[in-house]
Amino acid sequence: MPFDFLKRSKPDQPAAADTGPSPSGSATHAGASRGVGFTALTEDWRLHGRMQISGRLSDALNRREAIAISDVTWGGPGSDVMEPAPGLKSVDPYDLILVTAGEDSLPPLTESERAAIRVHKVPYDLALEVPPFRVVGTVFLHPGSDPDGLLARATEMFLPVVDAAAHLDAVEVSEPDVDVILVNRFYLRGVSQVDRRTGQPHAKMPGGPWTE
Repeated sequence: MPFDFLKRSKPDQPAAADTGPSPSGSATHAGASRGVGFTALTEDWRLHGRMQISGRLSDALNRREAIAISDVTWGGPGSDVMEPAPGLKSVDPYDLILVTAGEDSLPPLTESERAAIRVHKVPYDLALEVPPFRVVGTVFLHPGSDPDGLLARATEMFLPVVDAAAHLDAVEVSEPDVDVILVNRFYLRGVSQVDRRTGQPHAKMPGGPWTE
């Protein structure tokens, strides 16, 4: 196993203004460390395992610090064949392009907290180009925000995309029952509004706003 396979140069960070906090809310609900199942994709690899985190998975990734991992298997990004990788003990969030998150990535929330997560946000059905992957799903933005602003530098590195699917060429590489895909904005190279039924972009009127 090439233990330095993740130690590559980091992508260039976009240089622009911050677009504000992520739609998943501001409370971290930090508590005792626990093992959370994850699937992560790099340009060359798919990793399955458990991350040892407290609070939300997105918060742990956005701290941009190495995260302890265990029970790891790996394989090609579009492969169903996975092999044990006992030598992988931690991962650097910078190296991950996509991370899928399930229900266990969130600590228990009250009903009022769940309702507040998406309050005052506008849903956009978007296609996000994060080479070599394409992610289609819904992103919640503040009113008046332009989806193109997602290409700007942000305080939070990972953008949550809900009801999402990720593809590598024509192959879907996200699990069918995935709840959220966390997209590393440092790898984001294109954003377009799409029809969720087809995954194809809407036409954008010259000089006009994003179409519905």
